[in-house]
Amino acid sequence: MQEQSYHEQVDIQNTYRLRELISTLPTFTKEFFRGIEPRTSSRTRIAYAYDLNIFFQFLYNNNSSFQKGEVKDITIDQLEQLSPMDIEEYLDYIKVYQNKENKTHSNKEQGIMRKLSSLKSLYSYFYQKELIKYNPAALVRMPKLHERDIVRLDIDEVALLLDQVEQGDKLTKKQQDFHNKTKLRDLALMSLLLGTGIRVSECVGLNLNDVDFKNDGIRIHRKGGKEVMVYFSDEVETALLNYMEERKKIIPEEGHENALFLSIQKKRLGVRSVENLVKKYSKTVTTVKNITPHKLRSTYGTNLYKETGDIYLVADVLGHSDVNTTKKHYAAIEDEHRRKARNIVKLREI
Repeated sequence: MQEQSYHEQVDIQNTYRLRELISTLPTFTKEFFRGIEPRTSSRTRIAYAYDLNIFFQFLYNNNSSFQKGEVKDITIDQLEQLSPMDIEEYLDYIKVYQNKENKTHSNKEQGIMRKLSSLKSLYSYFYQKELIKYNPAALVRMPKLHERDIVRLDIDEVALLLDQVEQGDKLTKKQQDFHNKTKLRDLALMSLLLGTGIRVSECVGLNLNDVDFKNDGIRIHRKGGKEVMVYFSDEVETALLNYMEERKKIIPEEGHENALFLSIQKKRLGVRSVENLVKKYSKTVTTVKNITPHKLRSTYGTNLYKETGDIYLVADVLGHSDVNTTKKHYAAIEDEHRRKARNIVKLREI
């Protein structure tokens, strides 16, 4: 039996999880999820399902019009009867709330915006299908999102981080025992993240035949399933080649034969494992910055933009579909470039 790709496995797992989540929602939402499938990823639909579950639970627990039967019994007609104020009350509720298990959850601007976006998508879908005539969600404004500074590693911190991945002398004794077994893998993985800016999901999804040493590139699957080649430097090539020699000696577990990065259990390394790996090494370099794989991606994007000044190149390499997304993240560096340019044009010879 042919081994399924990482992305196929994730999609299958997400499909089962989504079905499970939809079964807890009002029956009419099934049509919504079927309708948005062609233009959304399975991960996005799962996020929508989580968000809508919170919304309908809020209505069931706090709105007398929704307290008959169960959440699954809520109808599309009841959805249309809500007012913008009802939705605003929900947004106020999710700032801090408790779930069924009495566990406290909170949402800041980004979380509130995402949950309102999920709700707007639901209403918009049924409004466009003319299954409802009134769309209260369209009358609720998105919360203002205050820009946050990009957390990234400085150049000297990048060097220190890679030194620690090689040496491991600042790790705990227990961590050092594992480090001796995974040093080459960890250095190849961290070098790849820092040297290409790929997403952690793209990294763990790599297979052996996705690495092209002839052209110094890797074939990755972007969001939406698009396949692209991303190119790496000589430093990254050296780290990958050293790991490949070790990788050849490992006999993977069945179903993981093609995976590039393997765990100690000889299975494909997962996203959570890489997140823990990055956290482990970054804590030896900085205790002030909370470094995640996404912060390594920001570090690469920042360095590439500083070296080239080409925002379109950065957007292309990072896989941003809209260059405005890139501009938003690197606006501070653009301002730095503008300040440096202030004395370039001379009006008179001095």
